[in-house]
Amino acid sequence: MIRVLLADDEDLIREALVGLLDREPDIEVVATAADGRQAVERALATRPDVAVVDLQMPGLDGIGVIAELGRHLPGCAGVILTGHGRPHLLRQALSSGARGFLAKGAPGSALADVVRRVHEGKRYVDPMLAADALTAPPSPLTPREAQVLAAAGADRPVGEVARTLFLSPGTVRNYLTAATAKLGAGSRAEAHQLARENGWL
Repeated sequence: MIRVLLADDEDLIREALVGLLDREPDIEVVATAADGRQAVERALATRPDVAVVDLQMPGLDGIGVIAELGRHLPGCAGVILTGHGRPHLLRQALSSGARGFLAKGAPGSALADVVRRVHEGKRYVDPMLAADALTAPPSPLTPREAQVLAAAGADRPVGEVARTLFLSPGTVRNYLTAATAKLGAGSRAEAHQLARENGWL
C-alpha cells in the first residue's frame, strides 16, 4: 500500500480527493490536514510515502510544506496541487523538492497515477502547466527596475526606498515610472502586483 497524506484548506476539495484515492486498491490515505503546519505535524506523526498538498494554504503554503518534509522526511515524495500554473510557482515547487505538480482541474484518475509515479521515484508535471511555463513571456523589467519595484512595494514612501537602496528620490521615481509603464499598469501598486503574480520580483 502507498500511504498518503492529503492537505487542502477547503473541506469539500479535501474530502473529494480522499474519496477518489480511497477507491484505489493500492493507496491508503493515512492522514489529512487543513493547513500547512498541520500537514507537517501529521506527516511527522504518520510518516506517509507521499504527501499531496495544496499550493495555497494558511500558515505554511504547499511549497513550504514540501521543503520541510524534505528536511525531516526525505523518503516522503511531495505532490503539489494548484489552480495556479504560473511559471515561477512551478519553478519554486520543483526547487522545493516536489516530485509532482498537478492542476486541480486534472481528471480524477490523474491524482492516483501521479501518486504512483512519484512513489516510484519519478517526476510528474501537468502538461498544461508545463506548456504555460515554457511559453510565459520573460520579464520586461531590467534588474534594477525590478529591485526598486520590489523594495517600493505597493506604497512604501519614495524617500525610504531611496535611503534603503542608496539612490536619490528622483532616481527611484524614474525607475518606478519606467516599471509601471513597461507593465502597462495604472499605478505603482498595480505594477507591483502584476510583477509579483508573474514571478518577476
